[in-house]
Amino acid sequence: MKSLLFLLVGVFFGIVLFKSEAASWFRIYEMFQFDALHMYGIIGSALVLGVLFTKWVKKSGVRSFFGEKIIIMPKEKGVVRYAVGGTLFGLGWALAGACPGPMYVLAGAGYWPILIVIFGALLGAFAYGYLKKGLPH
Repeated sequence: MKSLLFLLVGVFFGIVLFKSEAASWFRIYEMFQFDALHMYGIIGSALVLGVLFTKWVKKSGVRSFFGEKIIIMPKEKGVVRYAVGGTLFGLGWALAGACPGPMYVLAGAGYWPILIVIFGALLGAFAYGYLKKGLPH
């Protein structure tokens, strides 16, 4: 039952990304050219809502739909790790034309060449998992 609920939420999220044009290569191109604020509005809205929701969850002690306590583990602080990771993520996003969420949206919408990008992203994730202990964090 949980898996079905997660699948439905994922499909709904994909529809929202597709309809808001967050998965549009043209919109991503506009963002990297600083020609339009469309993508910045979507990203900024998600950031603000994420911060507010996380603070609300931490303060209220709310439970999940399944009655489990929601525990948000504290993150290690550091500027370099986030700057390097964010830069690599941004470069991959610019090179591929999509970040991980929209990649699956594009696959679901029938843009099959994105499967090459998904394969490369999965390969990169496996490589990171394999090399993680040897990398500076």
